[in-house]
Amino acid sequence: MNDSSSDGIPAGYEVSTDPARLDLALIHHWLSTDAYWALGRPRERQDRAVAGSLNFGLYEAVSGGAAAGTAGGRQVGYARVVTDHTTFAWLCDVYIAPAARGKGLGTALVTRVRDHLAPCGLRRILLATGDAHEVYARVGFEPLAEPGKWMALGLQ
Repeated sequence: MNDSSSDGIPAGYEVSTDPARLDLALIHHWLSTDAYWALGRPRERQDRAVAGSLNFGLYEAVSGGAAAGTAGGRQVGYARVVTDHTTFAWLCDVYIAPAARGKGLGTALVTRVRDHLAPCGLRRILLATGDAHEVYARVGFEPLAEPGKWMALGLQ
């Protein structure tokens, strides 16, 4: 999937789910050094997470737009989804490069993730955030209605 800017992604940017386009070293750097939830995450662990997930890269578009199947510009954002494509998805590792923030790219990327998953008919998409509630609320996410029903097994 190499999507155009015509559906909510600001002009000059594009989203792709092509794993070959992901800059794994850059994603690891972003998350392990600047994302509070992944500080210090080892590269090998990050690469395994990417390999087992549906990944969305946000890129600067090449002038005139990248042709289908070709690489576009520099990666400026990332989101990862763990899902069975049928009943459940966990949205995680959403990150926008500091120089690209303030342009609506985070909301646009999460909107693209939501819309990409819509045909699956998922019962729910969950996420956790410590500081970006407003970004996710714009896309339709809400606090859990009954958080007392949820439990976690935190091994680390």
